[in-house]
Amino acid sequence: MAKKKKKQQKKKSHMPIRLNIIFFIVFLLFAGLILQLGVVQILNGEEAQKQIDRTENTTTNIPVPRGEMYDRYGRVLVDNKPLYSITYTPPKGVQPEDRLELAEQLAKYIQMDADNLTERNLKEYFFLNHREEIQERIADEDTENLDNGEVYQRQLDSIKKSEIDSYSKETKKVIAIKKELDKAYALSPHVIKNANISQEEYSKVAEHLANLPGINVTSDWERSYPFGKTFKNYLGSITTRQEGVPRDDLDYYMSLDYSRNDRVGESGLEQQYEEVLRGVKEKVQYTTDKSNNVVDTNVIREGRRGQDLVLTIDIELQQKLDQIVKEELTKGVGLGNSQLDNAVAVMSDPQTGEILAMSGQTYNRNRKKDEPRVSDTSYQAIYNAYAPGSTVKGATVLTGFHEGVINTGTTIYDHPLKFYGTPTKSSYATLQYTNYLKALRKSSNVFMFYVALWLGGEHYEPNTKLDFKPGTYETFLYNFNQFGLGVETGIDLPYEATGFEGKNPSPGNILDFAIGQYSTYTALQMNQYVSTIANGGSRLRTRLVREIHDPATVGQDLGPTDKIYSPKVLNKLEMSDQNIGRVQEGFRQVMQTPGGTAYSDFHSKSYNPAGKSGTAEVTKYEKGNNGYISHEDLENLTLVAYAPYKNPEVAISVMVPYMNASGEHVNYHIGERALDAYFDLKKQREKDGINMDIGNKKENE
Repeated sequence: MAKKKKKQQKKKSHMPIRLNIIFFIVFLLFAGLILQLGVVQILNGEEAQKQIDRTENTTTNIPVPRGEMYDRYGRVLVDNKPLYSITYTPPKGVQPEDRLELAEQLAKYIQMDADNLTERNLKEYFFLNHREEIQERIADEDTENLDNGEVYQRQLDSIKKSEIDSYSKETKKVIAIKKELDKAYALSPHVIKNANISQEEYSKVAEHLANLPGINVTSDWERSYPFGKTFKNYLGSITTRQEGVPRDDLDYYMSLDYSRNDRVGESGLEQQYEEVLRGVKEKVQYTTDKSNNVVDTNVIREGRRGQDLVLTIDIELQQKLDQIVKEELTKGVGLGNSQLDNAVAVMSDPQTGEILAMSGQTYNRNRKKDEPRVSDTSYQAIYNAYAPGSTVKGATVLTGFHEGVINTGTTIYDHPLKFYGTPTKSSYATLQYTNYLKALRKSSNVFMFYVALWLGGEHYEPNTKLDFKPGTYETFLYNFNQFGLGVETGIDLPYEATGFEGKNPSPGNILDFAIGQYSTYTALQMNQYVSTIANGGSRLRTRLVREIHDPATVGQDLGPTDKIYSPKVLNKLEMSDQNIGRVQEGFRQVMQTPGGTAYSDFHSKSYNPAGKSGTAEVTKYEKGNNGYISHEDLENLTLVAYAPYKNPEVAISVMVPYMNASGEHVNYHIGERALDAYFDLKKQREKDGINMDIGNKKENE
């Protein structure tokens, strides 16, 4: 009995040991698991959490309105007109089918122009609605070596024209909306419609935003011009949202933080001052989760609309100059000038180089339906170059003085000159004994021919063959370039022409150069030329922009001044002050002394003008059915002037090409009326006690 009891006790003692071993093993397993969890949590917990809550940050730029433009007296020339706008900001990963569904919903609330739909647009819509059918059409074709784009193109090519011809207007509206939706980039707002949006459309879309993912109603802008087409050629234009940035310069614009559909300046001041006018985009950072849902939005840079430009232009004077040039051109055509088409005039401040007004008008002889009889073509003031005639004789005389071939006592006998192999060269009349003052006052060609002869190392002998010394023409060019003739004026526009200067001209050509009948110049160059003489010898850079201002706050006409452009001297004439003064006196005599070529039109003016008239004999060539047709015996009528003679404040250049030698001085009439308009405006403003100048306004404030 005792033995049996002892055996049972021994058996019981084995049970706890086994349980302890099991518990110990379990303990070790749990300890290992806890240790592993600790390692994951401590060492890899952050990365594991990132894998679970994977997000991505994307930065988007929100466009801002462009800066505005004002004339020199603060009158708005280019404004931003507010518009209703419907935009689409697609999330990441949106599919074509999603955009199609959205387009179908949006089509219920807005109208959309479908006139510009292409055949491809229609086929892409058909493909989305018949995907499996289209894929089966080319299933048996060999597409192994084609990329996805090439396969897709084959699929579209398989769609027959008859399958897309029967779409209704409503269906095409959906396609047009989807076309705009397809242009949007992820998380970047894209304008779906901002033109001709009715208040009803705007309201309906706003009411149903909850059912239109990514769609928003907001405001947009478009350029407006309070003075219509006045000076529009130089104000320039911008691209549409559909055009976006120029494709040829896409990389350049993208490197500057532009988006593909941004509106940018493409001509005139809009292009020249793009960096100023564009503004600073608002920069927004979106945080999206792994399902492409936006989970956070953060503005990391506030947007600011573009800075404003204050131009040098007096828009009131500009309007008057346009009207004057238009009226005088029309009168000139009416006098039987069959080849007269254009007239150009430029007005500036000769002390600063600031352009006050620039006008170019074209008479439309074969006008199209609804085309005006006279069109504004102001751009020709800087792009079209013409032979200027005698207006350049001031530069010829100063070249003669500077190079030492004439002096104040030089006198020649003005009579026809005959050279071997060259037609007789003469003035419009035999002027007999002539010095430099008479040569300017009465516009002697022969005096200028002698300047060229002596500059070339020649002396006149009848019927001799001329052989100028090397460098004669280059010497002439160098001196003329000092006035801005044949070189850029430096105007702040994307492009300007510099006219024509021939290479290796004959001695006869050099004689013609001296009287303005060889090289060609623009009206802007001629204005810089006369301004350089008027102000005593400083060639100033011509400018269209006077100041740059930061955006105005509420209640301000203009914001704080950011930059003021001071007059910039490009070069000083190498001619002496005394000789410049002598030519200035010659110009005064042209307009104020009996016998002066412009005396009859200007001698009675109280504003005391000075200047030089010009006539160049030219031939006009135009393309006909059988090659080019030449029109001979034509004249370019020109004029340069400034006033007052002492302390000049306005300079003008006028070019009227291809007159039929009718004897009508259209150039004089434009110049006279334009100068009258300038001083009449000045007098009226003084009488009314109006201080128009922005700079003075700021000082008074």
